[in-house]
Amino acid sequence: MSIRCSHLAIALGAALSSSALFGLTTRLAAQTTGIDPALMAEIRRIRAIDNHSHPPRLIAQGEKDDEFDALPCDPLEPTPAGLTTRPENPQYLAAWQELWGYKYADRAPDHVRKVVAAKARARAAHGDEYPSWVLDRIGIDVQLSNRIAMGRGLDDAHHRWVPFDDALIFPLDNGALAAQTPDRKFFFSREDMLRARYMKALGAAELPATLAEYTSRVVTPTLEAQKKRGAIAIKFEAAYLRSLDFGTASPEDASAIYARYARGGSDTVQYRHLQDYLFHYVASEAGRLGLPVHIHTGAGCGSYFYLAGANPVLLEQVLNDATLRKTTFVLLHAGAVAYAPAIAYLVMKPNVYADISQQTWMESPQHLATSLRYWLEWFPEKVLFGTDLWPTGTPELDWEEIGWQTNDTARRALGIALTGMMRDG
Repeated sequence: MSIRCSHLAIALGAALSSSALFGLTTRLAAQTTGIDPALMAEIRRIRAIDNHSHPPRLIAQGEKDDEFDALPCDPLEPTPAGLTTRPENPQYLAAWQELWGYKYADRAPDHVRKVVAAKARARAAHGDEYPSWVLDRIGIDVQLSNRIAMGRGLDDAHHRWVPFDDALIFPLDNGALAAQTPDRKFFFSREDMLRARYMKALGAAELPATLAEYTSRVVTPTLEAQKKRGAIAIKFEAAYLRSLDFGTASPEDASAIYARYARGGSDTVQYRHLQDYLFHYVASEAGRLGLPVHIHTGAGCGSYFYLAGANPVLLEQVLNDATLRKTTFVLLHAGAVAYAPAIAYLVMKPNVYADISQQTWMESPQHLATSLRYWLEWFPEKVLFGTDLWPTGTPELDWEEIGWQTNDTARRALGIALTGMMRDG
């Protein structure tokens, strides 16, 4: 399945008023002031393709699932939540009512316990079909699932796998990079473990001595194995590990750097050139295999995140590389928070798309509608829907509610944006 979705209509879906005080679905549905009613009704009927999500697998009592992200944010130093992402967002009350039959306009502990109990009953009733049942209730047909590996409840037609491949471009000693911030110390430990896992699956006991051996015996076989196991795209979270300004490096220089440090030691400046080369290599191989490359852009989790390094404009050298025009790139989160306007120009390139995931969680429908209208007035067929849903670990507000809220925000924002465009001719 290609994610070159011209499915803007399929991908962006149904509604809620940001002015709602109580968050009840019936009240929210009635508050459609400013949105064309017929248009909103049509948007509510759309079955969506979610271009970006982090769904959990179903687990038994005592099991743990930490494979919903290569770089999970939960272990990081806590940071305050923005207003839209706080539990008191009235959209979550609406989610409870629509998903679980919640009958209250408050968050009284006794009432909230009924939400948790209703979820438990639904999980028991639907078994391995529970994740797909929830997606159906939300209005999502296909979910591109960013995970290290799929698992129970995710191996059906509603879920498509997008694995992580940052570990492949950081093969050397990452100690100096890990020392840059506490967050990166944790993140690089995860990347080192993931690369070791990939190599073990290939029967590679240690890092090959030469770059040519590394790319031919580790990188390419890993990508080919991912595609064989059902991957329809690959994912980079490089902005958590370094800036996105990937340059060019000759095979000769990259090979010399790799050979110099493959058995230990490091030089961060030279290592960066090797990363540049390997990113280009992975992107090129992904293009050969028909795997779009998804790249995190814009805001990220953690108080040590370098926002300037996540500017999608930094990817221009990659996106303008004529040797990579057979590779499809998807700019995840559309430069969330700081860089959204640049997206309209970047997706002009024939092999570049963007999705609105994360923005659907962090922004109100009205604010998102402003950016969405701007993008739609440029290249509407290049804009993809996404929830960025993930497991929070909080029973009453978990991935199900995040999925409902983000899907709802996108549909409302689309209604606002398109109504304005219609009225303006």
